[in-house]
Amino acid sequence: MNLETVTEFLDGYLRTQEIEDDCNNGLQVECETDIRKIGFSVDASMELFNRGKTDECQLLIVHHGLIWGGISYIRGYQYRRIRELLRNNIGLYAAHLPLDVHPEVGNNVVLARLLGLKISGDFFTYKNVNLGLLCQTNVAREELIGRIKQEVGDCTVLDFGPDHVETVGVVTGSGMQALESAAQSGCDTFITGESKHASYHVAKELKINVVYAGHYQTETLGVKALMKKVSATCEAEPVFYDIPTGF
Repeated sequence: MNLETVTEFLDGYLRTQEIEDDCNNGLQVECETDIRKIGFSVDASMELFNRGKTDECQLLIVHHGLIWGGISYIRGYQYRRIRELLRNNIGLYAAHLPLDVHPEVGNNVVLARLLGLKISGDFFTYKNVNLGLLCQTNVAREELIGRIKQEVGDCTVLDFGPDHVETVGVVTGSGMQALESAAQSGCDTFITGESKHASYHVAKELKINVVYAGHYQTETLGVKALMKKVSATCEAEPVFYDIPTGF
């Protein structure tokens, strides 16, 4: 399968050209070869590139790419990363916000479904998309936390809201900028990836539960879901690279 066929499918399915983002979504680094094996991972990194080279991947698809609004200089670690891709003829495709908000394979929607939440709307407009999902449930807070630990992994909880959870806001990854919007939208609980220092007192004063389920952990979900979609659509062998960051 040629590169153009794969990228045309991804661009259309993920609406990469329609969604405003700080990341340069789409094909960031081109390659000149047929695509027989595609590697999937959360972050573009030298470790990923080396593992992709060892496994003879022709294309890597990531959530966090190399180019965010442009490259001022190609030197240092950025030079070494790009050199590794070019000299091994490996392409790089990035899907940041388009993967977060996708209605089928998005990080947010996959997490909500795993937790048994009923999606009821959205909140928090960022650029030209609504980044957060509003969800309904009827469970004890501890039961919801147990589901998160079972489906995603360990988490940190600020239990400043009610013991019983009914309305949940979901923004995977680094979503603390949506905390106030979640409270204003009626959420008693907010689930995101990683914390920010100042959010502790904001959450306490807003009387809302906050669950930090891991930036990396919550964003493997969409990458794996996208991998299944691509493998069912494109004639290329998929492989997922688990490279956790601890955040």
